[in-house]
Amino acid sequence: MSLFAEAEAGYRQKAQPLAARMRPRTLAEFAGQKHFLAEGKLLRRLIAADRLGSVIFYGPPGTGKTTLAQLLAGETKCRFQQVNAVATGVKELREVLDAARDRLSAGGPRTLLFVDEIHRFNKAQQDVLLPDVEDGGIVLVGATTQNPFFALTSALVSRSRVFEFKPLSRDDIKELLRRAVTDEQRGLGRYDVRLHDDAVDFLGDVSDGDARRALSALEVGVLSATERPVEFTKGLAEESIQKKAIEYDRSGDGHYDAASALIKSIRGSDPDAAIYWLARMLEAGEEVRFLARRIVIAASEDVGNADPHALPLAIAAMQACEFVGLPECQLPLAQAVTYLACAPKSNAATLAIGAARADVVEGRLLPVPVHLRDGHYAGSKRLGHGAGYEYAHDAEGGVAAQDYLGVDKTYYHPVPRGFEAELAKRLETIRERLRSAKAERNDDST
Repeated sequence: MSLFAEAEAGYRQKAQPLAARMRPRTLAEFAGQKHFLAEGKLLRRLIAADRLGSVIFYGPPGTGKTTLAQLLAGETKCRFQQVNAVATGVKELREVLDAARDRLSAGGPRTLLFVDEIHRFNKAQQDVLLPDVEDGGIVLVGATTQNPFFALTSALVSRSRVFEFKPLSRDDIKELLRRAVTDEQRGLGRYDVRLHDDAVDFLGDVSDGDARRALSALEVGVLSATERPVEFTKGLAEESIQKKAIEYDRSGDGHYDAASALIKSIRGSDPDAAIYWLARMLEAGEEVRFLARRIVIAASEDVGNADPHALPLAIAAMQACEFVGLPECQLPLAQAVTYLACAPKSNAATLAIGAARADVVEGRLLPVPVHLRDGHYAGSKRLGHGAGYEYAHDAEGGVAAQDYLGVDKTYYHPVPRGFEAELAKRLETIRERLRSAKAERNDDST
């Protein structure tokens, strides 16, 4: 390398942020993702067998997807080439693939094509990749923060191995921070930084497993400090960290996962978990109407008649959200969520309608019993419609002993919890009277 090239490389490194300078240079330095990268795990085996094909790296930002792709190129002796899905059209993509094919035909190395934000490729762009992926002309590494089973075509996913990146652990983040303050060549070692343990713990917690965020806060704190040596305290860490941007896509799996966690926490009678997931979705900018709808559904689906007050309260919360808007509507939402979580639970009504609809769809349709048919129009009496119907309000206890279905079938099974336990006792008496009517009907038929 010439003196000019050496100087230019030094300037580039100086301009790079700390997170870029501290990127691992070998797999041994790579932090996290032990579930597929540790010795004996699948990705390591693919590298050792020289059988690395198309892979999709899926996970949150700052977990090392780009870095690992660069390391894989070195490990497999491939030529690394990176494109961004946002800035690359079909024409440019074809040119990259043609060049990779020509290079391989001329005896050159295979190309590891790293496609950042691959979920932004449309179907036509993804289809362009398929022939080269199938014949092994390139090693495709696609990176995405979206669930590939939702965001990518099934053809591309079926030809790729999917590796899910997890947020870095608190210990991983702390190790990276300590390495950065001692590394004089690429890190901050020349600044004589005294890293306080509570500051490291704080950054390990608030960075949400994002190495870039933690290292950026460290760099800002050290470079902005006026005294030497730098006392990197928790207070300095708090002043240096950027307010987190909640990773949340309203149309992606983050949205559905959070909604699922909210409903399952309500169903599981854990108000603390339920209120956390509600807060998480509100902070991420979730649509309030979506939250209100889900809460109303949960009131019937999971609480039901075990607490008949649950549904009116959920509807009141929904109406209050329309009336007051954000930020105050968080209060009726929180009230409804905590009430539903603490309420006795029953899915008896949910199971009943499910079973009844299944019978309607799959079984023989039952005719409406003659005595229940409409008898108010001219000519209905000639057909016998309504004949023999007993007015329930005139019967003893308000329950007429007559058949309302025509077959012996039970759909609603109250649970022994909350108000539904009282309904169960009342219903047993009612059903006994209704069963007597069915028995008389069967005797008459005989």
